[in-house]
Amino acid sequence: MYKQIELTYGYDALEPYIDALTVETHHGKHHAAYTAQLNKLAEEAGVQDKSIEELLASLDEVKDEAKRTAIRNNGGGFYNHNLYFEEITPGGAKEPTGKLKAAIDEAFGSFEEMKKQLTNLALTQFGSGWAWLSKDKNGKLYASKSLNQDNPISLGTGQTPIFTIDVWEHAYYLGYKNLRASYVENFWNLVNWDVVASKYDQ
Repeated sequence: MYKQIELTYGYDALEPYIDALTVETHHGKHHAAYTAQLNKLAEEAGVQDKSIEELLASLDEVKDEAKRTAIRNNGGGFYNHNLYFEEITPGGAKEPTGKLKAAIDEAFGSFEEMKKQLTNLALTQFGSGWAWLSKDKNGKLYASKSLNQDNPISLGTGQTPIFTIDVWEHAYYLGYKNLRASYVENFWNLVNWDVVASKYDQ
């Protein structure tokens, strides 16, 4: 069974950057629905024993096209949101340190340049989607973006996400309306880089 991440903070804990109603709706409605639907679909397809990473990396093994598409969408929604809600918190390290900082400096030149590139990816994603910071098996970092609920795993890049920015409208529209740029700018205030570093080290 795939389990939705439990928040370690209250719905209002991310204010003023993300309002309580958005967090409650985003986590309690949207993410919960992806999780429930994924579990239903995975059981029907007989793939419920796979980890979510294994499932997203082997979607071609689901022969029924409609089920494969639904698992891709709901499985991506489950995985992507688990990462998203784990990496944001009212506390935690505000900048990377250690091995993660070194990898960022090597790949992008600086932390600020990485933020600039990921912000641009988030703002230029047409419609719903995500911006990603991912690593390959050698620890090299990459920035990318994806449509809908796709991610670097389901897209077959061989990379593992360690950080994401959700730019679906349900992530920000209640508080920011159409001002995606303001949401993304403020989002950086919520990232716990200790969590991202732990993802990098795994």
